[in-house]
Amino acid sequence: MQNMKNKRVIIGLSGGVDSSVAAYLLKQQGYEVIGLFMKNWHDDSVTISNECPWLDDSNDAMLVADKLGIPFQTVDLSEQYKERIVDYMFNEYERGRTPNPDVLCNREIKFDVFMKIALELGADYVATGHYCRKGTIQKNGKDVYQLLAGIDGNKDQSYFLCQLSQEQLSKSLFPIGELTKPQVRDIAAELDLITAEKKDSQGLCFIGKVRLPEFLQQQLKPKEGVIVEIPESNTIYNKSQPEFSSNEERLQYLSQKATYAVTDGKIVGKHQGAHYFTKGQRKGLAVGGTTEPLFVIDTDVNENVIYTGQGKQHPGLYKSALFISNDELHWVREDLKLQVDETMQVKARIRYRQPLQNATLHKVDSGLYVEFEIPQSAITEGQFAAWYLDDELVGSGVIS
Repeated sequence: MQNMKNKRVIIGLSGGVDSSVAAYLLKQQGYEVIGLFMKNWHDDSVTISNECPWLDDSNDAMLVADKLGIPFQTVDLSEQYKERIVDYMFNEYERGRTPNPDVLCNREIKFDVFMKIALELGADYVATGHYCRKGTIQKNGKDVYQLLAGIDGNKDQSYFLCQLSQEQLSKSLFPIGELTKPQVRDIAAELDLITAEKKDSQGLCFIGKVRLPEFLQQQLKPKEGVIVEIPESNTIYNKSQPEFSSNEERLQYLSQKATYAVTDGKIVGKHQGAHYFTKGQRKGLAVGGTTEPLFVIDTDVNENVIYTGQGKQHPGLYKSALFISNDELHWVREDLKLQVDETMQVKARIRYRQPLQNATLHKVDSGLYVEFEIPQSAITEGQFAAWYLDDELVGSGVIS
């Protein structure tokens, strides 16, 4: 164990229980710990009533720092947050894609803007209260960093960090990755920390509980359009598979989305803007009278139409492959990067908390195909697919 006495760690204290306990553990390990609270949002008009506005959170973070006897300060990152997260989200929604703000917040804010500030303050490391672990292996005489799943399978947050680089990982610490959530709460209770009983925050990373539709509506104007229901008997779903001249052609076929027209189904209702809806969504359609609930199977933001199907087994929800273009493909383990025509057997997920699925990666000229053993529901453009070897997250990308 190297000497931690002179190693300085700056931890992002969010005012929640996870980062509070992480700070305590670092102090126990002998690091010099400094707590920093990131203020990422100014506009209080879009948070829901008083559910965790940033003032309460920064106050809790300050009380925790005080109790642990560590220095504390607040940094205002709201300008960068608006530019890198909020504007990106609007842009993605306008393109009819569904972004993941938490993954972006980690890549762009916590492990980039925040990390730079920390390093300027003389930090050797940046720490967060994420449920994941970092491993280090030697390869060709060089340190290679691993992003490993947290021990608590219920809380594993490695997915949210799927866009981190070797450089970022080299400077990161995840003190609670070896613990389960109940253990973390127990430690906080023993220390009598104000955050011990605090509910986990929901909503956008660090903004508190933002009402997303209203948040979007400020920027994206409502416009009325129709909701169309596509029956599962539609010929679109019963086409026989063509003959393929190459594997790439086959993968392209499996990953392409169906193209719907209003005439393919019946109009069952109206909506206030296709860009407010996402694939697989069930709530908010406000259409009654169907045997099974309606799910969004596709949105057309250009024509402003929402396509739906009855029940969660509707064929319009399922696909067995997805594509990631080269410019949106990321390898945490650069040394494992696939070359064109190479394949890799992995476990993959297309959303947080989804159980890992067996899949094969296929590298082609233009990007990467992820082919699943079992068809997946609601593969959503703009979300992140991440893939693992055992419990190590090795790469990820934005679903195109």
